[in-house]
Amino acid sequence: MNPLRVLIVDDEPLARRRLEILLREQPAIELAGSAADGVAATRMIAERAPDVVLLDIKMPGLTGLEVLDALGEGSGGKGLPIVIFVTAFDRFALDAFERAAFDYLLKPVEPARLAAALTRAREALAGRAAAERALELEEILRNLRGDPANAPAPSLYAREIWIQERGGRTSVPIAAIDWIAAERDYVRIHTGARSFLVRQSIGALAERLDPAQFIRIHRSSLVRTDRIVRIRHAAGRGAVILSTGVEVAVSRRHMGALKAMSRGA
Repeated sequence: MNPLRVLIVDDEPLARRRLEILLREQPAIELAGSAADGVAATRMIAERAPDVVLLDIKMPGLTGLEVLDALGEGSGGKGLPIVIFVTAFDRFALDAFERAAFDYLLKPVEPARLAAALTRAREALAGRAAAERALELEEILRNLRGDPANAPAPSLYAREIWIQERGGRTSVPIAAIDWIAAERDYVRIHTGARSFLVRQSIGALAERLDPAQFIRIHRSSLVRTDRIVRIRHAAGRGAVILSTGVEVAVSRRHMGALKAMSRGA
């Protein structure tokens, strides 16, 4: 079993020390380092590429939530570590999960609870690697089925997404997708009256989709542009209405790009 590389981020020295002790008691764990604030954490994550980050929320400077936001903005979700929030304040739980945190541990951290979270993280990383291998195999099979001499230039973007379901796998054409929502370490793909849950980050999935067809309107939402029939913006809150009748919230940060798209800019 390959060691799981874990980075600790907490502004309290005693809290960092306790997590280091607990991690040494776990099998196949490698400490990738520890950071005392959000700025240092962002730098160390970029430099050391840990598998998992144990991230405090309430810190001076950048909070843990802001660190997670910064990571997503910097990479589009590609190659991000799994983030497990560690904090004494359970009121932050909802905000943490809205930012697609993988798990949430309350201080003082119980060894069994930490072990369970790390086991789930290891399984998620293995699933992520397996999904990437499956995508590579699908591309190879598509190339083998075609005539190499007359094959068109390969598209940079996916034309379908394969969904693992009980009893087999289902192909969902990209053209059938209305919108996509992040749900922790999954995405939910909405197609008409159906939806499919896929273990993948929304940032990684966005990289597979043609930006001329899909637009990010929130850190946790992607919509197909030709499904948008109305843009609503009032009292600092925005939303788009899709042709299916679904209303999806638009963050203030993404409203400018959405308006520019609607003007044909």
